[in-house]
Amino acid sequence: MAADLTIKTQTPTQTQTPPRASSTPHPVGVSNDEFRAAMSRLAAGVVLVTAQEPPLDPDDPTAPGGEDVGMTATAFLSVSLDPPLVMVSLREGSRMDDLLAEQPLWAVSVLTESQRHIAGRFAMKGRISDRLLFEDIPYVRGDITGAPLVGGALATLECRTEQTVTAGDHTLVIGRVLTAELPSADGGPLLYFKGRYRQLG
Repeated sequence: MAADLTIKTQTPTQTQTPPRASSTPHPVGVSNDEFRAAMSRLAAGVVLVTAQEPPLDPDDPTAPGGEDVGMTATAFLSVSLDPPLVMVSLREGSRMDDLLAEQPLWAVSVLTESQRHIAGRFAMKGRISDRLLFEDIPYVRGDITGAPLVGGALATLECRTEQTVTAGDHTLVIGRVLTAELPSADGGPLLYFKGRYRQLG
């Protein structure tokens, strides 16, 4: 049976300073800072999620597609083997979130420990256009999605969105895996742990 929670409210006076949002406990008692610190202890693999904007004229098969978009993600996981499904978590309102709301085809490159610069580049805030970010990165285009697949990645997947779920301030995108390749057998995975990129060993 669910517990009966009573939340007391207090009207701040002019001399009171409201606490920072990041340290304010939620009704269940954990603050944003506490939650973030706990989750930073969970080591995660790092991937680059990519997609191409739909053609300017969808009725013309020869019309060029729009700009390539990329996003570094650590909240990525396998969901199902039959059918093959994966899931990525996107910040609500981010460029990738907006793009995948209209573009069902996307791709994932599992980054190696030597591709830390790619992860950092696509995770920057206030970054330059994605077109320039892709400029000196070796990649091929997926046969099905047209999205960039990073050269030398440990694995690449092409996906089609099957379902989206709104979860708090993020969108969970579940995609059916259409292709899976292993471009590189060399090197270990790039990991993210305690706020830093790391490698095994």
